[in-house]
Amino acid sequence: MTPIPHETTHASRTAGISALLKTAFINALIALVLFSLMVGIRTEAGSDGQLTYWTRFGDLASLVAAVFGGSILIELLRQWIGSTGTEKLVPPAVKSGMSFVGRYLAPALLIFTLLVPVIFYNQRYILDLAILVLTYVMLGWGLNVVVGLAGLLDLGYVAFYAVGAYSYALLATNFGWSFWVCLPLAGILAAFWGVLLGFPVLRLRGDYLAIVTLAFGEIIRLVIINWQELTGGPNGVSSIPRPSFFGIPLDNSDSGLAARLGIEYSPTHRIVFLFYLILALALLTNWVTIRLRRLPIGRAWEALREDEVACRALGINTTTTKLTAFATGAMFGGFAGAFFATRQGFISPESFTFQESALVLAIVVLGGMGSQLGVALAALAMIGGFELFRSLETYRMLVFGMAMVLIMIWRPRGLIGHRAPTVYLTKAQAISSDLVKEGHG
Repeated sequence: MTPIPHETTHASRTAGISALLKTAFINALIALVLFSLMVGIRTEAGSDGQLTYWTRFGDLASLVAAVFGGSILIELLRQWIGSTGTEKLVPPAVKSGMSFVGRYLAPALLIFTLLVPVIFYNQRYILDLAILVLTYVMLGWGLNVVVGLAGLLDLGYVAFYAVGAYSYALLATNFGWSFWVCLPLAGILAAFWGVLLGFPVLRLRGDYLAIVTLAFGEIIRLVIINWQELTGGPNGVSSIPRPSFFGIPLDNSDSGLAARLGIEYSPTHRIVFLFYLILALALLTNWVTIRLRRLPIGRAWEALREDEVACRALGINTTTTKLTAFATGAMFGGFAGAFFATRQGFISPESFTFQESALVLAIVVLGGMGSQLGVALAALAMIGGFELFRSLETYRMLVFGMAMVLIMIWRPRGLIGHRAPTVYLTKAQAISSDLVKEGHG
């Protein structure tokens, strides 16, 4: 074996270090350009109406230095992982432990969720946050039908959320109908609008589909703002009735639930009832989605997601498949909207902007398209994490943006990537050599 000259080794090491520093310098320069206006210069309207500004060059320098050092660290870590086998990097004992945790993670989360009102009964803030997280979990599972299972990029999902909320609010305030009567009607009306959206996009895919759904969401919002005789316009709808426990009000009256049970009344009773209500709706969404995946329509969604041309070649009616996907996802969005209206007691167009659609879509993509557990974990991280980092104020959006970029780099399919079909061969089958091009299959 011919030994490698010392000069060659030294030259290659010097070239590697120079390439590493060059990459880190370029990343730091890009960060300097991006953050110079976002962090380096702060503008604000003064008391006299004129624009005032001040500089934060120290914070800017810290961010650029962090990017420079982080680039070097990430590149070194990437080289180390690349030179180390996967089996050495993750021992078999750790792999078996991770698979064991993954198997029991969903049941453990469900049990903990059921016990949240018991554990945090006297902490109103945590209960409200849990209700908000479950609302976005339900929205994520509803959008997961359209994006994760059928592969249709929908940027206007907030439109169905708004239709459900306004349907319940208008029916309950104008006709005095109860929540349990208006809830299915809100879902049906949202599904109807989902079918209406499905017709114009039957021949669209990719970016064109995203643009049309985005426009649909904005159309619904503008209609709500301008149709003041029906929706109240920018003033919204107020005095929306609260839900009852199957006709029994959750108040301090003699006919209330607390009086009938002979217990002391507490305002927390209504919060706990709302918590279990949205939990039941979310679990219903999860159960229906899982059942639909195993039916022919669910397998048609998966075929449409993988390849629309092959889906047509198999004889699947893509028109019906797309319409059912939009209608099913819209129905769950309508249910969530009805719950949002009865929980808030007041709704306005400001609650149904494009930012909501982007947030729900980020939850689905971050969790893993098609993964029910991944969407739940992503909703917990996105919604609960925003509250956890609320003390960071200006920088929390920057922190979450960087976190999502890193996750998309290391886990491009989401936290729990799941694209396995519901029907597959459990055992490999050999194919006759007469049926294949290159010998025995």
